[in-house]
Amino acid sequence: MPLHPGRPAGERPMSVNPFLGPANPVGGMTQAPPRHRLPDGPMAPSTAYQLVHDELMLDGNARLNLATFVTTWMEPEAGLLMAECRDKNMIDKDEYPRTAELERRCVAMLADLWHAPDPSKAVGCSTTGSSEACMLAGLALKRRWALRNAGRHPSREARPNLVMGVNVQVCWDKFCTFWEVESRQVPMEGDRFHLDPAAAAELCDENTIGVVGILGSTFDGSYEPVAELCAALDDLQERTGLDVPVHVDGASGAMIAPFLDEDLVWDFRLDRVASVNTSGHKYGLVYPGVGWALWRDAAALPEELVFRVNYLGGEMPTFALNFSRPGAQVVAQYYSFLRLGRDGYRAVQQAARDVATGLSARIEALGDFRLLTRGDELPVFAFTTAPDVTGFDVFDVARRLRENGWLVPAYTFPANRQDLAVLRVVCRNGFSEDLADLFAEDLTRLMPELRSQSHPLTRDRNAATGFHH
Repeated sequence: MPLHPGRPAGERPMSVNPFLGPANPVGGMTQAPPRHRLPDGPMAPSTAYQLVHDELMLDGNARLNLATFVTTWMEPEAGLLMAECRDKNMIDKDEYPRTAELERRCVAMLADLWHAPDPSKAVGCSTTGSSEACMLAGLALKRRWALRNAGRHPSREARPNLVMGVNVQVCWDKFCTFWEVESRQVPMEGDRFHLDPAAAAELCDENTIGVVGILGSTFDGSYEPVAELCAALDDLQERTGLDVPVHVDGASGAMIAPFLDEDLVWDFRLDRVASVNTSGHKYGLVYPGVGWALWRDAAALPEELVFRVNYLGGEMPTFALNFSRPGAQVVAQYYSFLRLGRDGYRAVQQAARDVATGLSARIEALGDFRLLTRGDELPVFAFTTAPDVTGFDVFDVARRLRENGWLVPAYTFPANRQDLAVLRVVCRNGFSEDLADLFAEDLTRLMPELRSQSHPLTRDRNAATGFHH
C-alpha cells in the first residue's frame, strides 16, 4: 500500500504563467506539465525552478517552527561547504578519503566529549539521523544478547525485549516492530513524565537486551536520570546476576549536557552505558540529516554486524542501514566542531537555554498556563492550561498561534497521563530573544479573545494535534 494516496483521475494539470517562458511568452503554455505523471518532454530549467519554488511558498517558515528540534539556520560558509560536497557519496571512502577522515575525526571528538574510557578505541559512525543511529544501537544490543544466549535463542521461550519509558521517540517503537523485539514501556505516573529507574529494573529479565535512557524527552525536554538507572541495574545484577546494558538516546541532550551540565554523569563514565547516539542535525547545529552512533569499545559492537565491501575501489567497513548518502552533512558537522569548539558550543547552547527559561517565565506570568518544564535542561519547555481555565484548551492556543505563523505543537501525553494535553516550545539556535519577544507579544495579544470563549472550540483532538515527534 502506498504511504501517500493517489489523486483522482482527470485532475487538471499545473498552471504555467506566460512570463515563465524563457524567450516566447506563450512558449511555456503550449503544454502545461501534469501533476502526477512524468511530462512527455523537458522544459526550461528556469520554468521548472519557478514552478517548484512557487508551490513551496505554501510551506511554513522553518525559523518560526517551534515544534521541530532540527536545525533551521547555519552560517553561509557551512552552506557553501555543503554545496561543494553534495555530490560526494559518503560510502565511497576510497574515492573520497578526506571526507572519510573528517567522519573519523568527528567520531573521535564525540568519544572524547562523552568520556569514552579510551577515545582512540571507541567505535562509531555517522548516520542519516538519530533514528538510524538508534536502530544500529538496538541491533548491537540484540546481537550481543543473542550471542550470550546462543543455547536458547531463537526459541519461543527466548524472545528478546527492550525496556524504555513510554516517552521514547517513535523510532524505538519502529525498532521493536522491525526486528521482532518485545517493547516493555514504563508508563508515566502523576508528575513523572519519563522513565522511573526502579520500575525499569523491575521489567528486566534474562531476555532483556538493554534499557534505553533518554537524555532529553521530546515530550517535555526533561533529562531522564541515567545514573540512577544504571545504579538500579547494578542493584539488579547484585540480586539476580542479570547484567543489562544501557543505551543513552541523547538525540538532543548529548549535545547540550557536555557543555552546560558538565557535572551531570550520564555518558561513558558509567560502566553500564554501552552506546550513545545523538542527532548532529538537532543541537549538533547541522542542517538535516546527520546523526552519530558510538559504542564505548569494539566489544560493545559485535564484529559480525560490520560489513566489508571492496567493489568501490578498496575494502571498507560499513555498519549502517543506508548505503549511498551525501557527505555534505558530515562535512558540515566537522565545520561546526572546528568553527565553535567547546567554548563556542557552550555559548550557543547557553543562549538557547536562556531564551527558553526567559520565555517560559513570561508565559507563566500570564496566569493562564501551568509550566511542566522550564527549559532548564533541554532548551525546551512544555505547558498546559491552568486548572481554572475552562474556556479554551491548548489546541485552541496552537490553532490561533498558527494564524500568526507560529507552529507550536499541542498534544496529549501517553499512558498513564492521556488526560494531560500540553503545548511544547523548542528553542533552537536562530530562535533569538527578539523572536521570543515577538512570540510572547503575539501570544499575549491573543489572550483576551481566548479568555472570552465559553468553551474550547476543538472537537477532535486527534485531528488538531500537529505533534508526531
